[in-house]
Amino acid sequence: MQWSRHSGAKDGEKIVPQSDLPQELQPFAVLGVPVHLTSDYLGWLVSQAAQKRGCHVVTLNAEMTMQAGQNPQLAEVVQRAELVIPDGSGIVLYLKLYGKQVERRPGIELAEGMLQAFGKSQKLGTVFFYGGQPGVTDAAATVWQQQFPGLMINTQHGYLKPEEQFGFEQQLKDLQPGLILVGLGVPRQEFWIAERRHLCPDSIWIGVGGSFDIWAGTKTRAPEFFRKNHLEWLYRLYQEPWRWKRMLALPHFAWRSLLYRAGIGNRK
Repeated sequence: MQWSRHSGAKDGEKIVPQSDLPQELQPFAVLGVPVHLTSDYLGWLVSQAAQKRGCHVVTLNAEMTMQAGQNPQLAEVVQRAELVIPDGSGIVLYLKLYGKQVERRPGIELAEGMLQAFGKSQKLGTVFFYGGQPGVTDAAATVWQQQFPGLMINTQHGYLKPEEQFGFEQQLKDLQPGLILVGLGVPRQEFWIAERRHLCPDSIWIGVGGSFDIWAGTKTRAPEFFRKNHLEWLYRLYQEPWRWKRMLALPHFAWRSLLYRAGIGNRK
């Protein structure tokens, strides 16, 4: 599926793709980039995997949205993704401004659902974990394979030397995994996927950020209280205080959202 590079869609208006989406998956503009609305993200994605229909999944939050506003290349990657899910609380609250009652769909939970599906059905294919510190993806794979002994997971840490990239990419091409999870951080993982998905055109590619660390046990996810009250970002800031400058995008996103809703989104 291809998107118009310059859609010209106003926020709150549906973005029209160049090819039709399934009826249950509809795009909605959030500050110029699409997020897809459906009642069953996991079911839609498992169906894509079963049909060997390649798909790039973007987990959209307020920070990425603001980055896309400053980076046309990132905005284009998001626009071209077959599935963009409302990962962040800011996206959910933005949609509520337009009367869209959508639950937050964290990327880590969608990835976990896909791993469970692949673990239960070997027909879906194998899995590849790429990213993180050396040893982290191996530990994460071990955790999942203990839950699903038949789940085949290959791994590669994210600290390859430039001269090692070609061999790694050839490995991906030879393996043709059904599911490829990439944890390189935003926006590096989105660019990496967009530039290399041709290697495995039938695969489901998902940027998963720091999910490998959580599965491996080197970091912990926010407690349920934080997640339910749209405060997971605060817990992440507690764990990673160096992120404070990036978190400044959140109030900026909130202000821009209100301006757009008031019909004055062209203001800075």
